[in-house]
Amino acid sequence: MENGKLYVVATPIGNLGDITFRAIDTLKLVDFIICEDTRVTKILLDYYQINKPLLVVNAHNESKSIEKILTKLFSGESCALVTDAGTPCISDPGVRLVNKVISENIDVVGIPGASGAILALSISGLPTDSFVFEGFLPQKKGRQKKIKQLSEEERTIVLYESTYRIKKLVEELNANMPDRLIVIARELTKKFEETWRGTASQLLQNFEKRITKGEFVVLIAPLNWKEI
Repeated sequence: MENGKLYVVATPIGNLGDITFRAIDTLKLVDFIICEDTRVTKILLDYYQINKPLLVVNAHNESKSIEKILTKLFSGESCALVTDAGTPCISDPGVRLVNKVISENIDVVGIPGASGAILALSISGLPTDSFVFEGFLPQKKGRQKKIKQLSEEERTIVLYESTYRIKKLVEELNANMPDRLIVIARELTKKFEETWRGTASQLLQNFEKRITKGEFVVLIAPLNWKEI
């Protein structure tokens, strides 16, 4: 019996229409779907009338779930790995699973699609020929050291940040790189999507008037870069 395959499937980051035909076909084809939260994934599956067994794998149980998934793959079942939004394994669980599946000589197939980091880059106006993706910065230990390192970065910097720390991040950027242009994309592809541009101090001037709920992609211009 041939082993099954693991499909790494990108899903929408907000607008449910932002999914490829191939991704839909794959979700219909596989025997089961690995997701972070059944409530979130079920919204997408119900929208496209897909009914498949769901297996929850998140940061807390990823290691424990791997053997169960491997057993299914060895028995010939194929599965899709999805995240709550966007491309799996990018600041999301799944890296350990993919690595282990590869080590067992089981095929891993990528189904590309939405990525908040790449979308934000494409609309930022900042250099895209070379960039560094840092995802979420450390919350405590090592955070200030990392920000200091990034202040010398000569490539466009891409970060993710949460509702709860977005203002703190802008304040930290103001203290460490006050002259750099910053682009903040909030709630990409969703109803209240918006993009803010300016230096950290400019953004802070009317920060209290802004809606700061949602998911944020923060882009920072390279050191010594000037707008055209």
